[in-house]
Amino acid sequence: MEKTNVMRILDQKKISYEAFEYPHEEGICVDGVKVAELLGQNKEEVFKTLVAIGHSKHYYVFVIPVQAELDLKKAAKAVKEKSVELIPVKDLLGITGYIRGGCSPIGMKKQFTTTLHISAKSLSHIIFSAGKIGYQVKMNPLDLAKVIRVEFIDIIR
Repeated sequence: MEKTNVMRILDQKKISYEAFEYPHEEGICVDGVKVAELLGQNKEEVFKTLVAIGHSKHYYVFVIPVQAELDLKKAAKAVKEKSVELIPVKDLLGITGYIRGGCSPIGMKKQFTTTLHISAKSLSHIIFSAGKIGYQVKMNPLDLAKVIRVEFIDIIR
């Protein structure tokens, strides 16, 4: 399995993780529920990374369970913004350095305020993109807080 930048960052910080690879076609993004199925993992433990822009023009990262939907009002409140909206997919690479389906909260071009859904706090591990389509990492969500600044808040519908 090839090492992604996310895995290299975790290795460098000596954070324990497990890497997974799932079958994929180059450039074709599958939804997170499908990724959970392909990995044979519980979909409650698989998270997706969303990027939004606030009323203030600041960017924010929200990491939520794959089957959930981001509540924009709760998300705005969590980051103390008047409002937030998801950025267009075409802007993702320029802002984060990642493409849709391969966006990870670790290793973005800049470190944005990151909010992880509160359900992650009660899990022993979560699974999320390793920064490339077809690759995921599984790790303790509290260890994620050792790599990036993260808050645990209810941000889903």
